[in-house]
Amino acid sequence: MRSLPVAALAVAVLTVTALGALATPALAHAGSGLVASFAIGFLHPMTGVDHMLTMIAVGTMAAVVGGRAMWSVPCAFLAMMMLGAAAGSLGLPVPMVELGIGASVVVLGLATTFGRSIPEAAAVALAAGFAVFHGHAHGTEMAPSLSAAEYGAGFVLATALLHGCGLFGARLLCQRFATMGANAVHLTGITIAAFGAGMVGTML
Repeated sequence: MRSLPVAALAVAVLTVTALGALATPALAHAGSGLVASFAIGFLHPMTGVDHMLTMIAVGTMAAVVGGRAMWSVPCAFLAMMMLGAAAGSLGLPVPMVELGIGASVVVLGLATTFGRSIPEAAAVALAAGFAVFHGHAHGTEMAPSLSAAEYGAGFVLATALLHGCGLFGARLLCQRFATMGANAVHLTGITIAAFGAGMVGTML
């Protein structure tokens, strides 16, 4: 019976994620013509594949590391993402943001694959460090006409949902399908890392 609420939450998160993925990519960027600050902020992490894969990888890594990491890793990412967004909205520079975002997809994808050997502190540090780049991108791409509070609430909620997708999805796979589920999680991490490597390759 305990697995029922977890399964229901996972299904809800996956549904929201799928709807976000189907949204038009143009809605994720400033200047799209929308005036609903919350909606634009909510769609931003979900309509950029790099952002989406990183958020899912953070949650999946947290599940693989296990223990306190299941809440400390996502919370660290959210906190530092908000700090990075504030810096971006104020025009404070962060060097090599796009490269940092690409690298986050590679590193966090690999961390998902090898997470069982990563200490919680290292997982928190990885999540927090890369969160600054993603937050800065969110902050700089906010149109001046938008409400910072509503836009911020939107992308924070979307990010938390994507973390939940990775976290609960990985736990369900491992609990229900044992070795096969663990292998699926590892393959997911490798796939994410490979996609990120392709992104970084186009930047170099």
